[in-house]
Amino acid sequence: MSNARATHLTRRGVLAAGGALGLGAVLAACGDDDAKSGGSNEAAGAGKSGPWTFEDDRGTTVKLDKVPTRIVAFVGVAAALYDYGIEVKGVFGPTKTKDGKADVQAGDMDVSKLTVFGNVWDQFSVEKYAAFAPEVLISTTFDSAGTLWYVPEASKDKIAKLAPSVAVSVYDRQLTQPLERVWALAESLGADLKSGKAAQAKKEFEAAAERLRKAAKARPEIKVMAGSASQDIFYVSGTNLSIDLEYFKALGVNFVEPPESAKKEGGGWYESLSWENVDKYPADIIMMDDRTQTIQPADISEGTWKKLPAVKAGQVIPRSPEPILSYAKCTPLLTNLAEAIEKAEKVA
Repeated sequence: MSNARATHLTRRGVLAAGGALGLGAVLAACGDDDAKSGGSNEAAGAGKSGPWTFEDDRGTTVKLDKVPTRIVAFVGVAAALYDYGIEVKGVFGPTKTKDGKADVQAGDMDVSKLTVFGNVWDQFSVEKYAAFAPEVLISTTFDSAGTLWYVPEASKDKIAKLAPSVAVSVYDRQLTQPLERVWALAESLGADLKSGKAAQAKKEFEAAAERLRKAAKARPEIKVMAGSASQDIFYVSGTNLSIDLEYFKALGVNFVEPPESAKKEGGGWYESLSWENVDKYPADIIMMDDRTQTIQPADISEGTWKKLPAVKAGQVIPRSPEPILSYAKCTPLLTNLAEAIEKAEKVA
């Protein structure tokens, strides 16, 4: 998370996740009735039986009598689990675009077959969730308190009452850490990761990381800026806190780094610039936020943007601030940046 999305986190503040209060009798009954009716969310690839235990990144251990199949997850987590053969049919977060197509964060999932409890920020149907009879809810967390991403503050206690939750931290660490955690989570849910497609994807990720390391070492003069566009503001991300940028920096990529004082308004994630000041930092490559809620490069009409050397040179590439945490989906992020650095002209 960074840039435009980070403003939501700032507004919510630092909140502890997982505390549950009582639900109304009607809502509780709704969940009980559905559980009796046997509504299911069978996980493709879930071959394990018996008790299930998983310790999440909050230090919370979830224990169930059996491996859960009625799983509800933030869409990006569901997409990662899908890549490992675990099918999650209940999701929340950006799943469908306005025209009904799959959002970029939905990965390879067939969104027409998903039960969506909320498609936008602060939207989550508790009644629909209760009727689904969830066994576990899985999301990411972007703060040290373990706040569940895209679970609304106003209804988090009711949601927590219906099923235990698992949090994967994507806060102030390198990309490899949450990748390993989702890998472990998928394995606990029954995914076969020791051979085949998953194992090959991990090898390809490691090869792509080495390619990026070599590209960065060979071209240390190439300056990269991570940006995001809204109607009135251009956001420049710092490398601290973001899992992708922290990892790329560790591999040697030379990033534009706004000073901490400039990132204060953005909670340490980013600096806000007016379009008149979009040229504040010289950059040879610009990585632009690819999420649907941001303005994409082809749709930016600001003249100051079009005059940037990297833009004029065609050295603008996508960035996924909320990457789908499977090795298969993260490999292209490394490959695209490595290729851009290898081919970049020094224009800044």
